[in-house]
Amino acid sequence: QVQLVESGGGLVQAGASLRLSCAASGRTFSRYTMGWFRQAPDKEREFVAGISWSDSRTYYADLTAGRFTVSRDNAKNTGHLQMNSLKPDDTAVYYCAARTGSALETTENAYTYWGRGTQVTVSS
Repeated sequence: QVQLVESGGGLVQAGASLRLSCAASGRTFSRYTMGWFRQAPDKEREFVAGISWSDSRTYYADLTAGRFTVSRDNAKNTGHLQMNSLKPDDTAVYYCAARTGSALETTENAYTYWGRGTQVTVSS
């Protein structure tokens, strides 16, 4: 079992930055690929970014448009999502998720463990 807890969300104005964190506990976090997803009101949850456990390869959804950076610190069992130049369309609940294996999957079903999410609200 892996427990994930997100933090760092909040209310910001358009153009601002936020750094989300995902604290992991339980099994060795370093052996899990981590993904970030988000869900806006009345929309389906969508993939944002992922980082593999084996070589820290990263993958981003087009929606990030170079504004987001995913990272991880295995020694601290923590992952991060740095979000810059935020837009109102980025308003959503952001979730971190973990899966075994090093493949950078973009579908929800590929991830076994999920946090409860952190709210990000971007005002115009």
